Amino acid sequence: MKNTIFALFLMFGMLFVAGSVSAQMMKSDNPMVGGAAMYKTKDIVDNAVNSKDHTTLVAAVKAAGLVDTLKSKGPFTVFAPTNDAFNMLPAGTVDTLLMMENKAMLTKVLTYHVVAGNMDSKKIMKAIKKGKGKATFKTVSGGTLTASMSGNSLMLMDEKGGMSTVTIANVKQSNGVIHVVDKVLMPN
Repeated sequence: MKNTIFALFLMFGMLFVAGSVSAQMMKSDNPMVGGAAMYKTKDIVDNAVNSKDHTTLVAAVKAAGLVDTLKSKGPFTVFAPTNDAFNMLPAGTVDTLLMMENKAMLTKVLTYHVVAGNMDSKKIMKAIKKGKGKATFKTVSGGTLTASMSGNSLMLMDEKGGMSTVTIANVKQSNGVIHVVDKVLMPN
């Protein structure tokens, strides 16, 4: 009988600890991305490398030499395309961009996905409302992205008219915020 009571006490104690850890993860209000926990205390690069959905983006950031920039203080707002987004590009595009001789082009495409500052979805939607349905943001590459809403979805239009949907918003980082997007945004 004592062993049964002890076993029950131990089991409830373990459930309490597991529940506390889950509550802490929920309290952090950061979503899981690519099967990995995203931590507010880590920078953009340190979180992105753990996402299995962003291996192409991480490889591109490394090839472009942007790791130190995205690990710096920032803050940055990054619209992070998934591997599937890169796979939607015409065949050979990613391989071509990753070639050393195309580093400038790769850098332009990647920095086109970055806006200086910490723009969570509330700030973006406030700008859209103020702009009567549209808001433009200057990217680090010098281009512009146009944000709008389609129903409950936050949409981004690139300079070529391509549309991307924010699929996971407000992934907070120590040096900014990431919004996961379903298409690669292309500058002019």
